[in-house]
Amino acid sequence: MTELLQAAVLPPNLLPTALLVFVLLYWLTVIVGLLDMKTVDLSLDDHGHLHFDSDAAAGEAGTSWLNGALAFFNLGRIPLMIFLSFVILPLWVGSILANYYTGNTSLLLGLGFCLPLFIASLFVAKFLTLPFVKLFTAMEKEHGGGEVAIGKVCTVLLPATPEHLGQASVRIDGAPLMLNVRSTKAPVAKGETALVIDYDAHRRCYLIEPFITN
Repeated sequence: MTELLQAAVLPPNLLPTALLVFVLLYWLTVIVGLLDMKTVDLSLDDHGHLHFDSDAAAGEAGTSWLNGALAFFNLGRIPLMIFLSFVILPLWVGSILANYYTGNTSLLLGLGFCLPLFIASLFVAKFLTLPFVKLFTAMEKEHGGGEVAIGKVCTVLLPATPEHLGQASVRIDGAPLMLNVRSTKAPVAKGETALVIDYDAHRRCYLIEPFITN
């Protein structure tokens, strides 16, 4: 373990190590509830096109290859940070191994290794994230027909605002159903009750508003 840590902070491995630390810190903030998985995300429509603002048809044609690449690598069907996590971890492992077996201690050569390793990691991540694609697709289908949750009172488990995704629990036929939610009005804090008013198919979450009882 000591040798691995020493290798991780060697100059040729600094960039992959910094990216790995970033990912670990991100998931730590998710675990403690400061961020959610979709705080940083890409949104593709039903035809696999990235949403962006553009008035030029030529500009849209010029980005069609990018849309296809994003769809190929499952981006838009799973949260961006899940995909990046599966890219950065193989990149870091590959960097450690490549620099170790070549005896490289040069920062520039280490950066040179990163490009082919990054490309290879993209394909590794595509296959590693396939189970998550199926999982989130199933969740989309469940939520797509989830009108049963609309109009119900839920309990907020993670704070929700109009800008940040939270989580809430609502009981359907006695069983708790976990929902990704955003508040349409004032922020809703953990432990408060809210009313589920709609489902946002674009952002893939339920819309809630504070529920006040007299």
